[in-house]
Amino acid sequence: MVANSNVFVEERPQEPKLPQKTQSKLKLLVRIFTMIIGATLVAVALEIFLVPNNIIDGGITGISIMFSHLFGIPIGVFLLLLNLPFLFLGYKQIGKTFALSTLFSVVVMSIGTTLLHPVEPLTIDPLLGAVFGGVILGVGVGLAIRAGGSTDGTEIVAILFSKKSAFSVGEVVMFINVFILGSAGFVFGWDHAMYSLIAYYIAFKLIDITNEGVDQSKSVWIISDKHREIGDALTHRLGRGVTYLEGEGSYSGENKKVIFVVITRLEEAKLKSIVEDWDSQAFVAIGNIHDVKGGRFKKKAIH
Repeated sequence: MVANSNVFVEERPQEPKLPQKTQSKLKLLVRIFTMIIGATLVAVALEIFLVPNNIIDGGITGISIMFSHLFGIPIGVFLLLLNLPFLFLGYKQIGKTFALSTLFSVVVMSIGTTLLHPVEPLTIDPLLGAVFGGVILGVGVGLAIRAGGSTDGTEIVAILFSKKSAFSVGEVVMFINVFILGSAGFVFGWDHAMYSLIAYYIAFKLIDITNEGVDQSKSVWIISDKHREIGDALTHRLGRGVTYLEGEGSYSGENKKVIFVVITRLEEAKLKSIVEDWDSQAFVAIGNIHDVKGGRFKKKAIH
């Protein structure tokens, strides 16, 4: 206890911290474990759900599935060989950490598909294979990306191509995958190509959810003459701290208070309701945030 002018303040004990080297080793182990889990899930999705039903994914994985079907060689061989040139490019142009992380994930995925190849598929229904395969594939790829790597060299091509063109990385990846998924129609038939589109879409969505979390953070800017009332309501009803920023209208020249607050996706509807209760004409802008660190983002208890 520390005494100061007859006011006693209890000192909170400092939490013991691990040495920085130990923290770095733990983070590395967590990353490696996450990549192993992610790559293993991708292997399960491929060998247990997608490949037995002639359903492909986009990128190098999709090409590997078609080559495996055409030449009768295990998919794991193509996954490794076809990714190696792009990983070399990534090592030279993007960075050692990303390239090595992706190489590790690809090796684990290749080994996993080889070990799982003799296992009987859980379903021979193409629709079920597309749905469940897409879910597991998306979670696996999302975990690999979250750990700082990837399971497919297509992203490296897209990053390098986008630097020399007007197209974004997402647009390049989409173009490549549309071409690959379209090719599946000539190899497996157009019905299986359409099932592949279903699997690809589901995997795409699950990658986002896995990488960003279900409670994806959102930044909110609110401009209202009742900024104080709205700010207090957000604090008491949502348990979120707010920040008041100074703003100026470009047309009127009037000074305005801007409320800034960070919420989760699940709180968005309630926030809109709170703002509507106080000022139906308030300006509200909401954007996605991929990561939040520091500050006081943790939710306060609501009494």
